[in-house]
Amino acid sequence: MHPISLYPHQQDALRNLGNGKILWGAVGTGKSLVAAAYYVEKEAPRPVIVITTAKKRDSLEWEGEFVKYGVGKSKDATTKGVLTVDSWNNIAKYTDVVDAFFIFDEQRLIGTGKWVKSFLKIAKRNRWILLSATPGDTWLDYIPVFVANGFYKNQTDFKREHVVYKTYSKFPKVDRYTGLGRLLRLRNSLLVEMPYLAHTVRHITDVTVSHDKDLFNKVVKRKWNVYTNKPLRNVTELFITMRKVANSHSSRLTAVKALLDVHPRLIVFYNFDYELEALRTLDGVEIGEWNGHKHQPIPKTERWVYLVQYAAGAEGWNCTTTDAMVFYSLPYSYKLWHQAHGRIDRLNTPYRDLWYYVLKGTSLIDTAVAKALSEKRNFNESAFYARK
Repeated sequence: MHPISLYPHQQDALRNLGNGKILWGAVGTGKSLVAAAYYVEKEAPRPVIVITTAKKRDSLEWEGEFVKYGVGKSKDATTKGVLTVDSWNNIAKYTDVVDAFFIFDEQRLIGTGKWVKSFLKIAKRNRWILLSATPGDTWLDYIPVFVANGFYKNQTDFKREHVVYKTYSKFPKVDRYTGLGRLLRLRNSLLVEMPYLAHTVRHITDVTVSHDKDLFNKVVKRKWNVYTNKPLRNVTELFITMRKVANSHSSRLTAVKALLDVHPRLIVFYNFDYELEALRTLDGVEIGEWNGHKHQPIPKTERWVYLVQYAAGAEGWNCTTTDAMVFYSLPYSYKLWHQAHGRIDRLNTPYRDLWYYVLKGTSLIDTAVAKALSEKRNFNESAFYARK
């Protein structure tokens, strides 16, 4: 019996969770609380080390979950083991740790980089679980976890058994996977899903905004940078300039002002600094920010706007004091898009109805990015340009 009341979907996950497994649940399902409960039930009193995003580390979210079970960050402030919370950037600091329990939160284990190498060293000598809102998109994404569980010796062993590459390609490109039956069995043995019946209802509304068609045509047809008044140098500059023309139109700011009359407390997600500069001009409202420049708390007044840059704040925090969110522009990443929605869709939100407003232009770039996100995939500039 736990001192903390868990929802039925959390209780089911706790029963199925084990060493080396992936706790998989959508944003807002309460994975961190289940992970803390699992530690208390199965892994205490060994030390517990949480590797998470910098945002979650700084927000003390994990400390808040563990304190419910009497677990603290010093020997004289804990009834179990000592808690340590750090970011993925510092994972290499823990490669010499032995016989601790690790929680790898919002997993970043793709490829063969430093984080993966550190993870594999840690996994050999410690017990661990991994938390994820979005499990792997391809079988290659599962290689580090499969290797850590001893299913394969290394990445080469996995690829030798399961990956067939395209014959005529300048770069290694996967053609197909073999042994899918085994891969499915292995993945299913590790994934512990946390579905739940949402008590919220998401209302998603597209808000049509404009763009300067003449400027946009100069960029696209004449390959001209309308901001530097020089020819575009490459495809990257083309997309940057297209997006700036589309996202800078005053109709976007006008739309936010209109929505503030309906929802006096708004979270606004954006991509670029020039959008931030425009949003900072909103008057008659308190403004808070989370981005690469500022890490401010959500305002506590009756009328506020919280400006969040996708890459900096699409994950690792939540807000239960508003029911409305605006997407000022669209991200390329479906994962960021998905995670951003979850910031207000929480188990403990007092709201039943949640309101999402997507500002969509009719430009070529806006339409293409929106299409990719609607199909639950990332937008790829190179692939789009090749088809154009």
